[in-house]
Amino acid sequence: MRDDILRHLIYTLGKDVPHATRYDWRMALSYAVRDRIVGPWFRSTRRTWAEGRKRVHYLSMEFLIGRILEDAVVNIGLDETVRGVMADLGQDYRALVEDEPDAALGNGGLGRLAACFMESMATLGCPAYGYGIRYEHGLFRQRFEAGFQVETPEDWLSQAHPWEFARPEAAYVIPFKGEVETRDGRDHWVPGETVIASAFDTPVVGWQGKWANTLRLWGAKPTTQFDLDRFNRGDYAAAAEPEALARTLSRVLYPDDTTYQGKELRLKQEFFLTSAALQDILRRHLSAGHSLASLPAHVAIQMNDTHPAIAGPELIRLLMDDHGMVFAEALEITRACLGYTNHTLLPEALERWATFTFGNVLPRHMQIVERIDDWHRRTWPSRPHYVGIVKHHEVRMGELAFIMAHKVNGVSALHSDLVKANLFPELNRLHPGRIVNQTNGVTPRRWLRMCNRPLAGLITETVGAGWEDHLDRLRGLEDHVGDAGFRAAFDAAKRQNKVALAEWLSSECEVKADPDAIFDVQVKRIHEYKRQLLNILQAVAHWKSIHDNPNAAWVPRLRIFGGKAAPGYAVAKEIIHLINDVGSVINADPATRDLLQIAYPANYNVSMAERLIPAADLSEQISTAGKEASGTGNMKFMMNGAPTIGTLDGANVEILQEVGADNFFLFGLTAGEVVKRREDPDHARKAIEASQPLQDVLQMIAEGRFSPDQPDRYHGLVHRIWHHDYFLVAADFDAYHAAQGQVDHAYADRDRWLKMAALNTARSGLFSSDRTIRGYMDEIWSVEPAI
Repeated sequence: MRDDILRHLIYTLGKDVPHATRYDWRMALSYAVRDRIVGPWFRSTRRTWAEGRKRVHYLSMEFLIGRILEDAVVNIGLDETVRGVMADLGQDYRALVEDEPDAALGNGGLGRLAACFMESMATLGCPAYGYGIRYEHGLFRQRFEAGFQVETPEDWLSQAHPWEFARPEAAYVIPFKGEVETRDGRDHWVPGETVIASAFDTPVVGWQGKWANTLRLWGAKPTTQFDLDRFNRGDYAAAAEPEALARTLSRVLYPDDTTYQGKELRLKQEFFLTSAALQDILRRHLSAGHSLASLPAHVAIQMNDTHPAIAGPELIRLLMDDHGMVFAEALEITRACLGYTNHTLLPEALERWATFTFGNVLPRHMQIVERIDDWHRRTWPSRPHYVGIVKHHEVRMGELAFIMAHKVNGVSALHSDLVKANLFPELNRLHPGRIVNQTNGVTPRRWLRMCNRPLAGLITETVGAGWEDHLDRLRGLEDHVGDAGFRAAFDAAKRQNKVALAEWLSSECEVKADPDAIFDVQVKRIHEYKRQLLNILQAVAHWKSIHDNPNAAWVPRLRIFGGKAAPGYAVAKEIIHLINDVGSVINADPATRDLLQIAYPANYNVSMAERLIPAADLSEQISTAGKEASGTGNMKFMMNGAPTIGTLDGANVEILQEVGADNFFLFGLTAGEVVKRREDPDHARKAIEASQPLQDVLQMIAEGRFSPDQPDRYHGLVHRIWHHDYFLVAADFDAYHAAQGQVDHAYADRDRWLKMAALNTARSGLFSSDRTIRGYMDEIWSVEPAI
């Protein structure tokens, strides 16, 4: 390892030891580690080909993979070796790990889940390709100016990315726009624009390096590189138009779609990813000597949410237009290959495209979608008239994905039930058994073994080695929870993480964090249904309570927020501003600052999560019941010994079942009660009038206590709570306020709290993504493990 690092330093990076920078050492180490991944990667690919194994192809607009170096080192078992070598070379291994930028390829849970699934597929020996876009700038880098979110471009690719291999030979033409002509009785698409999708491959190695799969990301390149004639005539901007069009496609994740141009760009991105992946899949399948009729026997394609739902029409188009297949056969083959994972119950998140936009960008697909819809209506004549793919001048991508998939899955038990009952009730009736449940999970290698070394060491010491890929072995911890020595060791592991986080918060956002305080953490994208607003309103009530009764036995608390709001989501950005404004006032209050602090470090990402989650005492999972599909942060916190305060929403239901009511702080309306409460148009006003603490909080905010420079800053937000409280913040406030009091009471009893925390870890085995992937392999993909 030492020799390889030095060889890469000199011959790959062109630096000698005396002049090497931290960047140089990190890159040299990364290349040396990558060398050791290539072997299992090649062996896995050869075996898949030689044995004619069925492959999974996971299509996702996001892969939030985080830093790769440490994860790879841990998975291939070189942790101690690398630490020793870098120390011998005079380098701080921790500093090198933290020098690596996060790959900005995702936004939140959807993308992180895709990354966990890729790692678990490799761990289980499930042959797979992940397909995504190689975003140049990703989502955005978040910073705060006077408490307000400001978005700046992410620059992760400003440095060389050592983990990828360019594959210029894997390149496909992606068409857009134009028109459809009929020749000799067949339809021919004549595109108005084209770009080239060029592949970049990153190996994804599983636990102990036994198997490795491929994450293939597409970068967009112009079909015509450069118009020299225009350039020579002095029209420099026009000469570069083809390159500008192409770079725009793979520049930013989720461009703002409040304009027509933004909507068109999003649709183009989704088609770009999907068409490139499908062309690649067909090319690989045919090069193996297989017939197109046998495609479902060798290929499983999973659509991660509705973003790649165009896969149905596009695969039909490729089979018909490029390979001469008739519609009926192309449809049957396509449906046998496709699976669809639904991730949301929010109607606005189930994509719908205006038929004008869809037909303008993808005219051939508009024809095919209408033909699919007509086929479905004729095949199931009992289908209600209001159900379908094309309705009210819109193309409904959720319905398209459902109709074109042989299996549709939700991501928690509650969510899957709601998909059947509320989201697609008519389609579920027409296609009984198509909807199945696959409760999400997270990889314990990154989210426990790597990010929480103190706790991981205690687990190995207590239950023995090998739990990392058999997470149900954590149940063995239960036998030790009653032992005072084990609880003291568990407490010491948590405190070590809290001290490290306190030091980081002090330097990162100048917040004084007492490691003896409750570290109360809510980290996720900012959305009204996730109810960061409920959290910060209760924080104000907590602050007022301390002022009103300063001599009570208060338990010190640090509330930590993290997450980004979509650039066009005005209410979410207003909530961020409120959290920061409240934090500024509370943190500066000499009467309470030793008892309550608020921290909101900017630019939440995977690497920040790896700091926060191991140090958390309390996991905030407080979404409006019936809105969170699953959640995966809730699983990570549980695994790392943080009890949950939460509603009966998403996978909280299963977490509660696993850990038991005594080890979970439950509050709030159920999904059914939420629906019933909304039937009363005055539910918010009634809830506020019945709650003096909430009235006091809203009054303080309305009178400008936290925005003295602009007292009316939050009048709109307060008015929204009084009159348009769709997510029932007011209705659940008192129950949440009471549950937070129960948290204080439990934390003050150290033995009780440590037992709760340890039992959360001990009972988290169900939430390994290995278990989830086994479910997909058995029930959806029909794929056998290779190891």
